[in-house]
Amino acid sequence: MAWFGPSKDELWKQLSQEIGADFVAGQLWKGSKVQAHVGPWTITLDTHTESSGESQVTYTRMRAPFVGEAGFRFTIYRVGIFSALGKLMGMQDIEVGDPEFDAAFIIKSTDESRVRELFSNRRIRELIAAQPAIHLSVRDSEGWFGPKFPDDVDELVFQVVGVIKDLSRLKMLYDLFAEVLDQLCKLGAAVKSSPNITL
Repeated sequence: MAWFGPSKDELWKQLSQEIGADFVAGQLWKGSKVQAHVGPWTITLDTHTESSGESQVTYTRMRAPFVGEAGFRFTIYRVGIFSALGKLMGMQDIEVGDPEFDAAFIIKSTDESRVRELFSNRRIRELIAAQPAIHLSVRDSEGWFGPKFPDDVDELVFQVVGVIKDLSRLKMLYDLFAEVLDQLCKLGAAVKSSPNITL
């Protein structure tokens, strides 16, 4: 036990045991991670540090590659000072028909009707609303420094600043990923098959 409570690794090991996932210990250049298997998908929880000059920012992230169809993309995050300003200036923001949810979140997507259908799932809205900070999106690659994805593979990604050590919050994130991936299949935006990508 550390001065400020259990370490990240201790809590993440406990998380692994409670959700039936694998805890992968960190190595010299890589931190520890938790990998859970849901259907054909592998959901990976880890931390990622970015350097900018003298400062470093550590993020908690969760990622799940999946076989995508139709190039569907979306991003959702909480309304803040800058996003509220963007709304006033007419920045694109898709509303899903739940006034409380629409007031709290900014949603952008390549397909308005499909993203409305995605967020018509009440459980998805509840799990997102339970997150104090959230940035959830579907993208087509890991960027310059990640593994190269085949053309038909996309990735569901969650990322926020800081290290999350709240077990109930992390469990809800895993539930959210499982729910979103399942709903993407129902919408025809994903296929229930393994993307064969290792993170």
